[in-house]
Formats: sequence, C-alpha cells, structure tokens
Amino acid sequence: MALTAGFVWDDDDYVTENANLTSVSGLVRIWTTLGAVPQYYPLVHTTFWVEHHLWGEKALGYHAVNVLLHAGSALLVWTILRRLSVPGAWLAAAIFGVHPVHAESVAWVAERKNVLSGVLFLAALYAWVRFDDAEAGTAPRRRAWTWSLLFFALALLSKSVTATLPAAMLVLVWWRRGRVTLRDVAPTLPFFALGAAAGTLTSFMERFHVGASGGDWSLTFLERFSVAGRAVWFYLGKLVWPHPLMFIYPRWRVGAWGPGAWLWPLSVAALLSVLFVLRSRWGRGPLAALLFFGVTLGPALGFVNVYPMRFSYVADHFQYLASLGPIALAAAGLARVDRHVLSGLVPALLLALSALTWRQETAYRDEETLWRRTIATDPRVFIAQNNLGGILMERGRSEEAEACFLRAIEIEPSYPEAYDNLGILLDRRGEHDEAIGRYRKALAVDPRYSYSHNNLGISLAETGRLDEAIASFREAIRLKPDFARARFNLGLALSRTGDREGAIAALSEAARLSPDDPDIRRALATVSEGGR
Repeated sequence: MALTAGFVWDDDDYVTENANLTSVSGLVRIWTTLGAVPQYYPLVHTTFWVEHHLWGEKALGYHAVNVLLHAGSALLVWTILRRLSVPGAWLAAAIFGVHPVHAESVAWVAERKNVLSGVLFLAALYAWVRFDDAEAGTAPRRRAWTWSLLFFALALLSKSVTATLPAAMLVLVWWRRGRVTLRDVAPTLPFFALGAAAGTLTSFMERFHVGASGGDWSLTFLERFSVAGRAVWFYLGKLVWPHPLMFIYPRWRVGAWGPGAWLWPLSVAALLSVLFVLRSRWGRGPLAALLFFGVTLGPALGFVNVYPMRFSYVADHFQYLASLGPIALAAAGLARVDRHVLSGLVPALLLALSALTWRQETAYRDEETLWRRTIATDPRVFIAQNNLGGILMERGRSEEAEACFLRAIEIEPSYPEAYDNLGILLDRRGEHDEAIGRYRKALAVDPRYSYSHNNLGISLAETGRLDEAIASFREAIRLKPDFARARFNLGLALSRTGDREGAIAALSEAARLSPDDPDIRRALATVSEGGR
C-alpha cells in the first residue's frame, strides 16, 4: 500500500516545493548552505535531487525507493543476527519488515531520513561485527573498521539520531563478552566524535532554524526524565500491541514533579536492575536488547529539543531502529518454542502484523485522509484539526474549515497557526476587521510568528492602514529575513505610498529570494517602469 500513497504534510518542503531539486546549483546548496533545506541531511536531499530528475513529482518513485531501503534494512537485520548466532534471525527480520510501527517511516516520503539512515546504520553495524570478529592487527580487521566508519558517516549525513551507533556497538560487546574494556572502547572514539559533531549541528538547527525553542519545549530536567520514562513504556507497548497507531499522538500534559511522574523512569530503572541481577540465570540477552532499545531511542526521549515535541512527545518513526532490540529478543524467544506450535503461531503473527501495516499505510493515500484518520482516532490532536481546516479552506468549504480552526483553538488556545488560518479565512470572506483581530491574537500567543505579521499587514493594507501594514511587513522580514512574500507585500505597500525607490528595493530582494515567482516578477517590472 505504501506504493499507492501520495505526498503528505511536510513532503512539500522536502520534495514538491523544494527549489533546490531543480538545478545543479541547488544540489551544491544542499551540501554547502545551512538552512537551504529543513535540516542538514544532505544525503537524503541528494537522493531526492536525483529522483526529481528521474520522475519529477510522481509520488510512486519516491515511495518505491523507501520500500526498497526498508527491505534492505530487513535483509541486513537477518544478516547481522545470523552472524551473531541469535536464534530466530529470519523471524526478527520478517517482524521488522512487516511491523506496523514502521509504516510511518516507509509510507511518508519525508521519512526517507529514517529508511536511508537505517540501512546505512545497519551496514555500519554489520561491518563493526566483522571488525569485532577479525583477528587483531590484520588487514581484514582494519578494512572492516574503515567500512564501518564510512557507513556511519553516511548515516549521520542522512539523520543524526544514528549518532547512537557507537553506544549500541558497546552494548553488543558487553552482550558477547560480558565486559567492556578500554581496548573495546578505543576503536569507537572516532565514532563518538563524529556522532557528537552531527548531534550538535542538528540540535543547533532544530533550535535556531526549525524553531524548537520557547514555551512548548520549556521542560525542567526532572520533567524530561518523566517524559523519557513514559516514552520507553509507550514504545514497548506499541511494539507488543500496535493498535491504535496514529500519525500524531496527543501531547501528554506534563505537570508538577509528583509521585506519579516518578513512576515512569523508576519503573524503567527497576526493570533494567532486575535483568542485570538475573543475567546469570536468563543470560545477558534480555538486558542487552533493552539497553540497545534505550540507547538507540535516546535522542527521541525528550532530553533534546526537537520540533515534533511541539505536538507530541512520541511518534512511531522515532523507534524505527530502536525497535530492533525488543524484536530480536522476542524472535529469539519464539525460536525456542516447540516447532509444531511455532509452525502455526509465526504465520498468524506475521499475517496479523501485515494486516495492521496495510491498514496503517492506507492513511497515507493523501493528506486529507491522513488528518481525518488521525482525528477519527483521537479528536484532541489540534494540529490535525488545523491542517484539515487548511485543506478544506483551499477547497472552498469555508464553514467546515472554520469549525476545524475553532476546534483546534479550543483544544490548544496557545496554537498561533489556528488563529492565523482563521484570519486568512475571514480575509477571504472580506471580513478584514475580524481577520485583524485573529492575527493579533496569534501574535499575542507568539510575537515571533512571522506569517501572522505578514498576514496582518495584508489585512491592514486592504483597509487602507498602510503605515501599520508596512510596519507589520518589516517585522515579518526582521523575524524571517528570507521571507520573499513579505518583501513582495512590503514592496506593494511602499509603492502605494509613493516610495518607488523603497518599493523597487523590496521587490528586487523578493525576486532574488524567489526568482521563479511570477507575481514578484510582474510587480517589479511594473514598479520599475513607473507604474503603481
């Protein structure tokens, strides 16, 4: 079903409206310019660049590549576990391949980050296992280490959460030998250094380019521990019982640090302690599997600010690689079941998981389907209400769209996008004064929301309040210097006041930022020729 899916949500930033995919200079910007794309994952955008020149904006090609990459990861899972002599290696690979928590990573084009970095992460891990098995000081050992580091670097250029690989390597060393020595740690130091550099860059981009800062991310350290503990149990629960799955889960309310909040992280610590104490009886496998799970999941547990935390602390695609630990443990356990029982149990399990995956992937048919499915599962997801409203507004279904925006505001009164969209809707009806009120409400919630400054300026200009409009456009530009449309609107407003020189300067900069925008080109030509 992933092959029949379309483009959803931020696929426009990555593919359909990514101007960098159209030219060689764009490819250069992908690699050399921070901020040219949403995150500095140049290998991901390079694959999109190549595909854009092969099949343009036909979604099928992008989805087919995602499916192939995921299949490659499943094959590597089998190869690695077989080399490690883990029972049920083929079953673990099969479960990984069809488990519904991975549907999001495969069926969502923008999550090329996951499937590409995933196959490279696993290739690096396989090379590391070969390195660990090779005789010290030999050429095969050196070659395996070099390949592992190379694949790791490529994985980091696809998604920096793969920075956890060296920690996962040491978990494997402990599982295999029962100890970790300095001799084991030394070869991982270059991996840790590369991972730290990539993680630092991503954290910087998330905070200062993507916008992961402010009230939605202002958790105390103890609150983050509570979120992390709850997230661990959430992800384990979805692996065991993957229903219902949602594109966006409701954001947990994190309250005061009380006894209930302590329960989540303490219960995780208790489970790990029990497995450590019982390792001589149960073996090191269960503890190693959960340590791999926790370590690999680490960047998504809430200790580091990432933009999706604005809407939810958890997402299915966050555990794409981490799920391998519990899946391998479960497969190894099932492999010890009586063969006759297993012959009936395994097909039923894989069939059930495949059916749930098929159902989950149908949600990605198009964006309206995705948001409606999310709302049907839980109507409290305010971003789904807002985004569905945006789709309905563009289709002229004004009353339905307004109801969605109002519902989003009711659920989350501090969500500026819903006020802003409601303002746009009112503007289109000609209700400019009411729209101005909504934009001002959005800016009261978030004074740095540049889009509302721009839209407020448009409404003010429509009502003849040009000086106020110009001030709003200038503030939008101050907050977002590459905001071409705000510069375009500023140029039009300045032209109306008779400031032809200022208008030409604003429109020229808008044209530089968005050279393919016909509205900007026409306006610049008109003003330059002396018209208004």
